[in-house]
Amino acid sequence: METFEALVSAEFAPKTVYLNTASTGLLPARTVTAMRAAVESVAEGAPQDLFADVEAARAAFARLMRVPDRRVAAGASVAVYSGLIATSLPEGAEVLTAEDDFSSLVNPFHMRSDLKVRSVPLERLAESVRPGTRLIAVSAAQSADGRIADLPAIRDAARAHGARTYIDASQAAGWLDLDADAYDYVSSVAYKWQFCPRGVAFLVTPEDLGALTPVFAGWAAGEHPWDSCYGPVEELARSARRFDESPSLFSYAGARHSLELLETLGVDAVRAHDLGLADRFRAGLASLGHEPVPAPGSAIVSVPGLGARQPELSRAGIEVSNRAGRLRASFHLYNTAADVDRLLEALAG
Repeated sequence: METFEALVSAEFAPKTVYLNTASTGLLPARTVTAMRAAVESVAEGAPQDLFADVEAARAAFARLMRVPDRRVAAGASVAVYSGLIATSLPEGAEVLTAEDDFSSLVNPFHMRSDLKVRSVPLERLAESVRPGTRLIAVSAAQSADGRIADLPAIRDAARAHGARTYIDASQAAGWLDLDADAYDYVSSVAYKWQFCPRGVAFLVTPEDLGALTPVFAGWAAGEHPWDSCYGPVEELARSARRFDESPSLFSYAGARHSLELLETLGVDAVRAHDLGLADRFRAGLASLGHEPVPAPGSAIVSVPGLGARQPELSRAGIEVSNRAGRLRASFHLYNTAADVDRLLEALAG
């Protein structure tokens, strides 16, 4: 059986010190090969069954989230799924969010002027649930600085007040231990920590489909899609597939292979690897006199006051992000201790 390191080295060969997975994950070699074959099959007039790739990706994501695949919708954007949930809320419903959470998660709720959207500091989210709160929407890990939401406390507070929970796992799925069955809705793009191509996103719904109205349902949302191409769809899918967007097929042709690799490696092993590197970076920052935003247990490290150094680091072959004046480094399976040390040396210089 191949080791974690052997599997990773066979799939990834970055030419930079790439510490920017929170923006975009790197594609494995197997994914690039599969996408190239899919594109060539269409160019040659003999298209592969790319819809089979969608179903394989859906099933793999469901296994990662510990839910049956009938509860997983396949699409391309968290914003679309946030809009779906927002559209399904009754007039006057209160939606509780964390301050400065990612726009794709929260903005669709603000687009409905008849909803009451209330934002509080992330650390106060659970204690801020109150009678009348209909939905709590929050990222599992914050994009800007890596802070992790207290999801069990949020879940318990929601249950105590009869509210639903909506978790954006885009910055967490792939390294953070998540059980989607504990929440009502879980969405995630897959091009970050699940190292899929752009154009792939998923929504996990409750077993009863969460009282969502499939307002953007097209032919792909039919129980029998190929019999649903003309006129109104006579029968929507009996599963969460009724919330599918018409899929970006070439992206899904690659995604199934990325997700299968993640399954093979195991989220537990990925998490241990990622957090080990993040903690190494935090320790190095302390020796340099820098204090990151407190985000224990996160693979994302955000350092106030250093964001302006991003361009010079990029010129030196070290890829990080500048978020609100903070340097954001994100550590994933294709990174090494040498990558961490290279960044620390550059910052020291």
